[in-house]
Amino acid sequence: MNRIAVMIVDDHAVVRDGLRALLTTRPEIEVVGAAADGVEAVHVAGQCHPDVVLMDLGMPRMDGVEATRRITALQSAPAVIVLTMSDDDTSVLAAIRAGARGYLLKDADGDDVVAAIHAGAAGQAVFGQGVAATVLGLLHTPPAKRDRPFAQLSQRELQVLELIAADLGNQTIGRRLGVSPKTVANTVSTILVKIGVPDRAHAVATAKTAGLGTNQ
Repeated sequence: MNRIAVMIVDDHAVVRDGLRALLTTRPEIEVVGAAADGVEAVHVAGQCHPDVVLMDLGMPRMDGVEATRRITALQSAPAVIVLTMSDDDTSVLAAIRAGARGYLLKDADGDDVVAAIHAGAAGQAVFGQGVAATVLGLLHTPPAKRDRPFAQLSQRELQVLELIAADLGNQTIGRRLGVSPKTVANTVSTILVKIGVPDRAHAVATAKTAGLGTNQ
């Protein structure tokens, strides 16, 4: 029996170890590699040639969306199944556009993860409970609205996100917008919550993935 070669990518060791423990109980699955961030993931994927990659999104050095884009561009590219905490429209759409073949939330049970691995290895798309509705909503959203990045942000918040994506500091942004650096900092905090990222660096990476910050 040909086993499904799986690689695990997550910046938390306890998650990697837990997934490894789950998957090693399945005789048809072999864990062939693991990585703690996107940069390492691209390198390891090129070496261990997995059939399926379980990919977290929020990671240091390189996020899961960019890592997915690079891994799915490899020769004999594996199926990437996103396994993350984020279920917002922006994250789901960015992952799909990057080439992910599936999207599960981390509260999925073990059987759902195993089923997703089998589906990915068979060339099928799979979306976990709660995410499928988001995907269907995106598919039925008018193109003009769907193509606007970060639709959950106000116009001012989107403007600030674009400026931080251009690597501008709060003082410079404040001068451009005619507000105080503290106001900019408060706006950035709101943006982090709305787009579901833990810090400014992840917000910048997410914004750049969506094409913001290139014309400042």
